[in-house]
Amino acid sequence: MSDDKGPIICPRCGEVVLKYRNPYPTVDIIIRLEDQPEPDNLLLIERKNPPYGWALPGGFVDYGESVENTAIREAKEETGLEITLKGLLGVYSKPGRDPRFHTITTVFIATAKGKPEAGDDAVNVQIFTRDNLPKDIAFDHADIIHEYFTAKFSH
Repeated sequence: MSDDKGPIICPRCGEVVLKYRNPYPTVDIIIRLEDQPEPDNLLLIERKNPPYGWALPGGFVDYGESVENTAIREAKEETGLEITLKGLLGVYSKPGRDPRFHTITTVFIATAKGKPEAGDDAVNVQIFTRDNLPKDIAFDHADIIHEYFTAKFSH
């Protein structure tokens, strides 16, 4: 996903066209497993690719895809779970939130049942609670998780 592919040339007149750099739209999902004994649980994936660490399941929005459909697709690809979207936690757009490039993420809250299995960009998947979160959390996901646990609709 590089923005440095050279100038864009108008095929009609041959002039250089201004090239705009825009943030990449992404989605992250807070998945609570309904069949777990601890109600304040959430699912994190251990990333296969840099930046390494634990992260919320999620990924890039494909062209022509809604953010809702991206959340459902990414959850299935990375955890093997069918999710039910319950709400929107927020939109996070700090330019440095992803060390690779500027992304804007829409964060959904979802529920699921079943046994998660790591897939796609995940080498591991694990259920955590507010009291046992891992230390190496990628991106700004520690802040997002903290906001989720302190939000009025986290239960």
